[in-house]
Amino acid sequence: MIEKENIKEELLTICHRQVNQRISNAQFAMDAAQLSANMEEKSSAGDKYETGRAMAQLERDRAALQLNEAIMLRNSLGLVNIKAENNQVRLGSLVYTSGYNFFIATSLGKHTVKGQDYFVIGPATPVGKLLLGLQVGNQFSYNKQVLTIQKIL
Repeated sequence: MIEKENIKEELLTICHRQVNQRISNAQFAMDAAQLSANMEEKSSAGDKYETGRAMAQLERDRAALQLNEAIMLRNSLGLVNIKAENNQVRLGSLVYTSGYNFFIATSLGKHTVKGQDYFVIGPATPVGKLLLGLQVGNQFSYNKQVLTIQKIL
């Protein structure tokens, strides 16, 4: 089943690329906020100086939170095993249904691979929770539709 592994590998590569970009963006934002705080000059209007530094610190803290979340996403991607075979939906499964295709990894939205759309979702998302443990032929409700699982890779 080389084709299924290629699709799963490509989706996992997309996930890693997107998460690594988030990490880079957050790190850049942290560095920029820190530089901004460091460049605030002491003025005769001390309140302006303190306000500017405080706002830069808030930006840095916000970027640090985003960095931490992105690192957690990267760590969770390390748990995804795309090689394991299973007859039920689990982390790393590629799930084809009567309406949508899902890749269970982490929540990163819709991606197109080889002309097919796949929703990359995390196991803790509402639809991820619905899918986990289901098998081919099982039905579930999603987006006001009843979908049937047609294939699990």
